[in-house]
Amino acid sequence: MSRVQLALNVDDLDQAVTFYSKLLGVDPAKTRPGYANFAVAQPPLKLVLLENPGRGGTLNHLGVEVDDSETVHSEIARLAGEGLFTDEEIGTTCCFATQDKVWVTGPGGERWEVYTVLADSETFGEPCSCTDPSEVCCAAAASR
Repeated sequence: MSRVQLALNVDDLDQAVTFYSKLLGVDPAKTRPGYANFAVAQPPLKLVLLENPGRGGTLNHLGVEVDDSETVHSEIARLAGEGLFTDEEIGTTCCFATQDKVWVTGPGGERWEVYTVLADSETFGEPCSCTDPSEVCCAAAASR
């Protein structure tokens, strides 16, 4: 099952987890220091919260979670075929998971990732590929 991912910067992770648990009617699927995610069945959504004090309420990045690496690789080929610059990260650890992913940047500078989770990780990992360290999950990684 594919689902859209929305990653938000939050000032206070505990407050945000409490709010989104009530709003979405589910508990977080994963919580770690400075990080939480919700896997929502209806509507299909992966909500990621990244604690970045002073940036609360802003968009961190967008994504599409897919079922497997084959789909990620198909998307790499499709996006490149559409003339979009892709930034590929295969077997990377980010956001407490080992992932295969590809990044593209929208016309407004918004970052999108198409990714699959290969395994859980106890570490946040290396900063995700980005052009501005204050954006995307790089800011959260830098504070770990």
